[in-house]
Order: sequence, then C-alpha cells, then structure tokens
Amino acid sequence: MTAKTLMIQGTGSGVGKSLLTAAFCRYFYQAGYKVAPFKSQNMALNSFVTEQGEEIGRAQAYQAEACGLKPEVAMNPILLKPCGDDNSQVILMGKPSGSRNAKNYYAHYEKHRQIALAALEELRNKFDLIIIEGAGSPAEINLKKTELVNMFIAEQAEAPVLLVGDIDRGGVFAWMKGTYDLLNENEQNRIIGFIINKFRGDIELLKPGIEQFKKIVDKPILGVVPYLKDMVIDEEDSIPQESYSAEKNAQGILNIAVIKLPRISNFTDLSPLAHDPSISIRYVHHPSQMGNPDLIILPGSKSTIRDMKFLNEQLLTHEILKCHQDGSMILGICGGFQMLGKTITDPENLESCEKKVGGLGLFNFNTTLVTKKLTRQIQLETVKSRVFTKGIRCEGYEIHMGRTTFENNYPALFSSPNEDDPMNFGITNQEGTVIGTYLHGFLDKDLLRENILSYIRNARGMREPQSKFDYARFRTDQINKLAELVKTFINIEAIEKKIF
Repeated sequence: MTAKTLMIQGTGSGVGKSLLTAAFCRYFYQAGYKVAPFKSQNMALNSFVTEQGEEIGRAQAYQAEACGLKPEVAMNPILLKPCGDDNSQVILMGKPSGSRNAKNYYAHYEKHRQIALAALEELRNKFDLIIIEGAGSPAEINLKKTELVNMFIAEQAEAPVLLVGDIDRGGVFAWMKGTYDLLNENEQNRIIGFIINKFRGDIELLKPGIEQFKKIVDKPILGVVPYLKDMVIDEEDSIPQESYSAEKNAQGILNIAVIKLPRISNFTDLSPLAHDPSISIRYVHHPSQMGNPDLIILPGSKSTIRDMKFLNEQLLTHEILKCHQDGSMILGICGGFQMLGKTITDPENLESCEKKVGGLGLFNFNTTLVTKKLTRQIQLETVKSRVFTKGIRCEGYEIHMGRTTFENNYPALFSSPNEDDPMNFGITNQEGTVIGTYLHGFLDKDLLRENILSYIRNARGMREPQSKFDYARFRTDQINKLAELVKTFINIEAIEKKIF
C-alpha cells in the first residue's frame, strides 16, 4: 500500500516549516504510524552523514530522529551547499555532483526531477505516512517552471498542504493571502488550511483578524502556534541565537567563544555545549567581542580558505593567538581543524577562487583540498592523552574534501579501527592546549563531552558543576515537546480527516 502524505509549505523561508514538519513526524510516530520525513531539495550548510556514507540535510536527519528512524538518503535526495553568492555544491543522492550556479543547475532539471520522484516513491513504498517539507514559498512565480520542492511535489505525492505563516515578522494575514492568491486553482485546492506560527501575546487580540480572514479566504486557520523560546531543534541554515547564557548560580561556568565564520557549517556540533546550563557560549566575529574565554572554538566551514582570509582581515587571527598565549584553549573542528595548521591549498579551486592561504600555525601540518569528498560515520575509542582517559566510546561523522599531511607527530586523541593514521581523526599539541578533529557530532555523547569539559576546567583551575548535563535526555525531551505542540495548538483532528 502506498503511504499517505501531508505537506508543510510556508509563506517564505524561516517561517517554521522544519520545526512543524518534525512536530508532525513526532506526533504521528507516537500515534503508532510508520512515518518518515521527506524534502526533495534542500539548501543548507548543516548536513549529516548516514550509515552508508551519504550526505543529507541536518534537518531531515533530525526529523528522522523524531520518527524513531535512522536517517537515509531518500529523505533528502538533493542537497545544495552554498559556496558563495551564486554557486553551490550539488549533492545528489548523498554524493557530490559538482558545483553549479543557478542557471547551470536548472539546466539539469529533468534529471533532478527524476531523482526526487524516485526517492519519494521509495519512501512511500516503505512507510505508512510521509511528512513532506517544502522550501521557501510556493508562490515564487519566477521559479514555477523548474521548481521540484513545493506544489510540484504536492501534486505528485497527492498531498494535502498546510501553509505556514510567521506572525513574528509582521503582516502574516497579507503574507498568507498573497501567497494563496499567487497559486493557481489546482494548487489552491491542495491547501487544506493555514497555521500561524510564532505568536506572542493575547490570543483574544488575534481572533478578530482570524474571523476577517475567513471571509476573504475560503480555507480555515488550523492552528496558532506560540513563539517558543525554549524549543530546540537542529537548524538547517541559520544559527538560532548569538549567545547562550549559563544558568544563574551554576558552578564551574565555562566561557566559550565560537568564531562566527561567514560560511560556517555544521554548527549543530555545538548544540550540546549551547544548552549545557554550566556553559556560557557566544558567537564572535570581531576582536572586540573576544574577551578572555576559557575555550575558543573554530567550527566547520564550507569555504575554509575564504573564511581563513576573513579571520586575517578582521584581525581575529592575531586575537585568537593572543588569547591562546594568555591561557585560552582552542578547539578546531573540520574546517576549523584545517585552520590550525600551516597552510590550506585548493589547487583546483574547488571551494574558492584562492589557491592557498596560511593558517594559524599552531600545528605543523598542511591541508590540500581534493576532488573526492570523504563522507562516513566513524566509531572510535579515546586513547590516553592529556585530554582523554582511555577507552571512552566516540561516535561522529566526517564531511570534508581536505587531506592533511603532518610534518610532526602529535598525540592522537582516538584509536583508528583500520589503516588510517589516527592523527587524522584528532590530535592535541604536546601541552594539551590546542585540540583539532575532523569529527562532527563527537560532542553529542555525554561521557566523552564530560571528559573534555572536565579537562578544560581542571586546566583553567575551575571547579566541576554539581550535576552533569544529560544531552541525550534533553534532546528526547525536546522532540517530545514537538508532539505536545501539535496536540495543544493545532486542530489535528481536522488535518487527520484530510490525510486519511
């Protein structure tokens, strides 16, 4: 039997489609359905690697988690990773397929359409229900002929559509009405209702507007979802907050500064730190913001050379080295790891028009970008070092085109399960003040994260917090809140009648 479908579209980008898709996924999962997420085409720098080594959008991986599933590539068959203002790396069924500008990308429309439809069919043959997420707005009339992520998919999937508007940005009724009016009659017939998202204040003040809206658009408003400051999901393309404060009266508070690179990627690596009540974390993009952090984090980057040049132009390179000399510890992840070395070279201009840039010089290694991207999940164990005790399980994933060659031997952080040089997975300097790793997601596991945080606190002469942060439980609690969101603020009975 072919799966039923429900599609979440929006009046624009950032209105809450990803969150509400995850919410419906969790609700129907808890209701006993075999449910899966789908987004035919996604543009995001936050990505995940499946067990098969295939790259998909992080939001779809999170939605799969809400469904109680391991992520698979059919959930996001096309992923676009922006390299600049007019160029993106194209990931088809989890594998790189070159970099293209918009005109060149749309020239391959027929191929992409077939890929998207085949992935959708694969999921519909395996599950009871598919919750489909759109992208941007279905009313982008200049893109109608080549779109394959909104109404085209809704039609192919025979999906009833919920249209989401963001009231926090203002003008939500005009936004919803304008979007609806720009759809053709068949598309309008697919709309089963609207959801107003991110509402603040007294609902009674909104009701007159809802009543007037009913008179001009013959579709119901099926939910008003409040602005939820404490709701945490994996964002796909924008950092949700500039800073996350520690809890009042918390002990052993670590002060962490994250360098906000212009092309930052996989910033969800930092979620376990951002939501730890004993950590104060902030994003920094100018030397004046640095202060005296206990730890400086250089995160992942989609264009490491250009982001390294940004550090130089902003004088952040000097500030990072000065803070390190004054006692701040440094952690580099993936692109941030590459920046810790001597040079980064891109001989084929895979990520940048620049061919070479100098790094921070904190390690004697050089990185060269190559055509073949390395994408895989990794399971390791820590080896005894200044940073870690021996035998702690580590899980993560790699997504990088860089290959690093070492001029010196450094203490490895992890044991290698095969012939790979263990230094490629993670190293520290002899003093234990600089740490680098290619692994994304390695901080998710509580025991390993506690070990590295305890090491930093001890090195900085700080006491331990009274209780440890259980990130796994926190994450499950947040996902379960999504289901309560649907039950409390959305007319789910009316929506179920349209689906089933």
